[in-house]
Formats: sequence, C-alpha cells, structure tokens
Amino acid sequence: MEIFRTEFRAMGGANEIMLAAPGQAEASAALEVAVREVQRIEERYSRYRADSVVSRINAAAGSGEWIGIDAEMRTLLDFADALNRQSDGLFDITSGILRQAWNFRERKLPEQAELDRLLAHIGWQRVERQEAAIRLPEAGMEIDFGGFGKEYAADRAATLLTERGFAHGYVNLGGDIRAVGPQADGSPWLIGVQNPRRPGEVIATIPVSQGALATSGDYERYFEHEGKRYCHVLDPRTGWPVSHWSSVSVLAPLAVVAGSYATIAMLKQHDGLDFLRAAGMTHLCVDADGAIFSNSFQT
Repeated sequence: MEIFRTEFRAMGGANEIMLAAPGQAEASAALEVAVREVQRIEERYSRYRADSVVSRINAAAGSGEWIGIDAEMRTLLDFADALNRQSDGLFDITSGILRQAWNFRERKLPEQAELDRLLAHIGWQRVERQEAAIRLPEAGMEIDFGGFGKEYAADRAATLLTERGFAHGYVNLGGDIRAVGPQADGSPWLIGVQNPRRPGEVIATIPVSQGALATSGDYERYFEHEGKRYCHVLDPRTGWPVSHWSSVSVLAPLAVVAGSYATIAMLKQHDGLDFLRAAGMTHLCVDADGAIFSNSFQT
C-alpha cells in the first residue's frame, strides 16, 4: 500500500485527504470522488452561493413562499432540530445573521441596537416546516448550516471512500478530521491539538483510528478590544461572543457529532464540561486561563 494525498480549497479553507491505496490510478479516482462530494455539499448548502438551496430559502423569507426540500435537506434540518433541543436552544441555525454585526477584520464592537435588530429575527422554533418544504415566516430571517456543514461534508467524503473499499486514511476539512480507518500498518493517525494561545504549538496529540475529531475555539476568528477577546462563537440569546473556553476538542463516531458538540460546549460556557460528560463524549477542553480538562487524552 502506498500513501496518496490531495490538497484543495473548499468551504472557506484549506483541506486535505490522505489515503492508502495499492496504486496511483485507484487512489486518484477515489480522491476525485471525495473532493467532488465536498464541493457538491458546498454548492448545495453554502449561504455564500446565490443558487444554493439555503440561499433560496433565505431569499424567500417573509414572502410566504414554501421552498421544496429533498430527503438530504430534510435530514440536515432534523439534525439541526435535535441539536437545538439538546443544547436548550443555544445551537440555533437561524443565528448566523449575527455575522452581519460582527466584522472580525475591522475589530470593532457592534452597537447594541444593531444586535437587538438581528436578535429579533433569531428563533429556530419559528421556522415552518412540512414534509417536503420549508419557509421562514419573517423577512430578515435566515438559516445557516455553517455550524455543521463542513463536518457533514467530511463524513460524506469518508463514507464514499469506505464504500469504494478503502480502509486506511482520513479526511481533513479545515482541521476537522474524519478517519476512513487507521494507517496501513494498523497504527492510529496522530492528530495534534493546537495550543489556543500559542500558534504552532501542540498541547496534545490524539490517536485517531476510527471516528472523528473536531475542535471549536476562540483563536481562529477573533479580535481584542481593551484587553478582552471577542471570538466568532456567538450566543444566540445575547448576540455577544462566549468567553469561558478557549478550545474544546471532541472525539466522536461522526464529524457532525464531534463538531456540533464542541460548539455546544463552547456555547454552554461554564456548563459545557457537564454537558460533554453527560453525553459521554471524549473531550479535551482548555479554559480561558489555560487550564486543561480531559477525560481521556494526555497532554
């Protein structure tokens, strides 16, 4: 078996897929299928594409028009509904509109009036759904799969590789890892977890043979103002960033579970650790003071 690797950009970041295969031809064909699947999901569900189903739903908000959805879209909406209930409303795919108030490049705090205007349009429970259609009742409402779309794409790409008979490799979409299987010699892939306060430094190395590892943190999109850090993980109840955890990593059977539970733990702040423990999730959490909490991993 040889190791083959491809790099590509999608979903706003750099990605890679690693695969052990008997030859170049088999590997190239499989890697192309996996990359195309990631691109398909981005094209279909990205809020940045005017022709995506998500953009069509958002554009029709307040018009009364029902937008038809297929089985895949219905499954994603059901998953979003389950996450909303499990998080006591904190994981809300209608809260993506808060990005309109937060520009992390300009490093400027939003006005409370602007946040209040956006908060009035947030509320997953107000979204109207039928078996094969959805509509947003108010102009200004949006849905956004940014909270788990990338992880869903990682799972789908890994599944297609497994279905083609590959048993060794991984899919890495912007740092969220879904294993296809262990290395060709049976040993796990060793995945480093970044120190959230020291770029380039690893605070833990986690062995992954099956399942997925995803991290949510306050160190990728953020700015500091008057000595306080403001990150992109926003509380849908207040519109303001969370501040308790600097990093939460979760190991789970699926990337969509690992990523969404890491995000929910960030959103739950002081209660995040209890949430992960109650769910039985393998985790490594770093709080704002640098203290590390883990139930399995050594640092």
